[in-house]
Amino acid sequence: MLMQFQIDDIIKTALAEDINYIDVTTDYLVDSDAVATARYVAKDSGVLCGIDIALRVFTLLDDTASFEVYIRDGEKVNKGDIIARITCHTRALLKGERTALNLIQHLSGIATATNKCVELVRGTKASVADTRKTLPGLRALQKYAVTVGGGRNHRYNLSDCAMLKDTHLDAYGSMSGAVNALRSKMGHTVKIEVEVADLRELEEALSLGVEIIMLDNMSCEDMAKAVEITAGRAKLEASGNVTHETIRAIAETGVDIISLGALTHSVKAFDISMKIDK
Repeated sequence: MLMQFQIDDIIKTALAEDINYIDVTTDYLVDSDAVATARYVAKDSGVLCGIDIALRVFTLLDDTASFEVYIRDGEKVNKGDIIARITCHTRALLKGERTALNLIQHLSGIATATNKCVELVRGTKASVADTRKTLPGLRALQKYAVTVGGGRNHRYNLSDCAMLKDTHLDAYGSMSGAVNALRSKMGHTVKIEVEVADLRELEEALSLGVEIIMLDNMSCEDMAKAVEITAGRAKLEASGNVTHETIRAIAETGVDIISLGALTHSVKAFDISMKIDK
């Protein structure tokens, strides 16, 4: 879920970056009283995300803006579909065009990529999750887009869960020491996740009673063994080298979660264009 102040802060930052104090082309070319209608047209097929966020751009620039929305977040969109129509002052339409498109194209790209992964693991117990590999300032929107595509969110930030990765373990010295140190200090509502690289480390993590274990870059054979050894005593998360070609085989090992940084850090934008009605 998104809070309106989060959305508005991101939009205002983007608009201030793009406009500065004047739009030289639009402000000198278009009369301040002119009004126009534009349509959003899909140039690809996938899952839409961010339509209300994109339209909010125009509301912030022009409080008289009105909209007709034909496709909503989470719905499938096909190439050529008209997603929405926007009517407002022409200056606002032109000034907000790029900011609005940047947001809806990026978020729809995430939702579409996530949905493809969700479909690839359908019928298994595995859920598809994101990571903290998000673009600075856009985490709230990107994680929202993952849920729109049918995925689930991993921890939002470092305060949500104690997660011991290899770097933490190397810095502290031992897994058991680190887990015990955490338990002596953190609140009772916080879970502990430990990253393991092999079955020996898995056994150690299980002996410590941690709630979540990340299987880092393990083979499918070892992941299947890890599922058998764990026998439900902890949630198992598969991570590392997950692609469209490998995700089904990973899911079929019986893991609970498959996390992919690529959903947010290197997703392809979904192509949408804005066309002004003549």
